[in-house]
Amino acid sequence: MGAEEARLFAIEGACVAICDILEKEGRNVETQINDLGGRAIFIRMNVTHLNDWRRAVVCTVDQFGRLDILVNNGGIGRQGNIEDTTEKEWDEVMAINAKGMFLGAKTVIPEMRKVGGGSIINIASQMGIVGSDTGSIAYHASKGAVRAFTKSAALWHAKEGIRVNSVHPGPIATPMNRERLSNFSEMDWSVSRVPLGRIGQTKDVAYGVLYLASDESSFITGAELVIDGGWIAQ
Repeated sequence: MGAEEARLFAIEGACVAICDILEKEGRNVETQINDLGGRAIFIRMNVTHLNDWRRAVVCTVDQFGRLDILVNNGGIGRQGNIEDTTEKEWDEVMAINAKGMFLGAKTVIPEMRKVGGGSIINIASQMGIVGSDTGSIAYHASKGAVRAFTKSAALWHAKEGIRVNSVHPGPIATPMNRERLSNFSEMDWSVSRVPLGRIGQTKDVAYGVLYLASDESSFITGAELVIDGGWIAQ
């Protein structure tokens, strides 16, 4: 989803800093954007390391002159109920999915304040709104934390013109989900939960993120945009 968002933002005229621990994949997206006439840089980053975030912010501002938008997209998925989830797995999921969001906002807000505002979009999940007895307890908890963090951050920074919203995708066809969705029973179960009758595509999410980043959503903060084909409406 992050790659799709980066490409779409570049098409719309944004200068994009792509930050990821996966260097090969990140540099491929950087090349794709620049080859098409956009402006992008890749910065290798572990979202759980504060110093990596600080370096990424400095590099972005040095390259492009300012920082207006943050898409907090880093995340991992796991499987397991309470008893099956190890302490290590819990800590890993919470560190990447929740702590990473906190560190991202913490480091970009001072730069947004300098330019009079900005937009932070935190990628959560429909699983951060509803429960499930088939998914990962740690994943649910981490995405619920992102949802609550977003609302509180929006209130803290509204008077500074910094908007903070969350996006809650349902099942989306991404490389991270490829193995699970290649299993026919898993695919059938996921589709059966979606009233629109299909798995979402990365562009379905990217256009929602673009809207929340744009001036067209200037009166929206502390909100949650659910892009799940109707999953949680049932």
